[in-house]
Amino acid sequence: MSLIIGLGNIGQEYEGTRHNIGFEVVDALAETLSTTFGPGNGPFVVAEGRHRGRNVVLIKPTTYMNRSGKAVRKALSVYNTDIEHCLIIYDDLNLDVGDVRLRAQGSAGGHNGIQSIIDELGSREFPRLRFGIGNDFPRGRQVDFVLSPFTNSDQKYLEEGIQKAHDAALNFVRDGITKTMNNFN
Repeated sequence: MSLIIGLGNIGQEYEGTRHNIGFEVVDALAETLSTTFGPGNGPFVVAEGRHRGRNVVLIKPTTYMNRSGKAVRKALSVYNTDIEHCLIIYDDLNLDVGDVRLRAQGSAGGHNGIQSIIDELGSREFPRLRFGIGNDFPRGRQVDFVLSPFTNSDQKYLEEGIQKAHDAALNFVRDGITKTMNNFN
């Protein structure tokens, strides 16, 4: 079984914002797997499906970004899954809009949701997919930027990136993080 966890913030006011790109990618996966989200047995909503004979659990935390670790820890427990079978998808300011990078481990890189996961799990060793959201904002306006929607000029890159992240997540389900990094980085 693979857990695919997209990070974001719950609530209508956050829909379509840069910080919620993790939610958008798992929504695209849910569509492909012909499944829908419902309440989970923890601080998250969940959708379950199958891909090439393998169980896939899609998760969107309901804890807000800065407390994502609580939802990840609970999901791993509920689904009795090891962290190496869990892919975390989140926004990254250090990549251009739509760029996708996978890593088997790493630091939080200033991302509060990832730091929360590291703190809750006591480890930096978990697969992750970083989705570029760009960094075109004035000094001191990072929060406003990540909570803003993508621009019209970003749309082409955004759509291509969501497709690439979607494909990479399904590759992760089939082949694990090492082969997926080789195929998509």
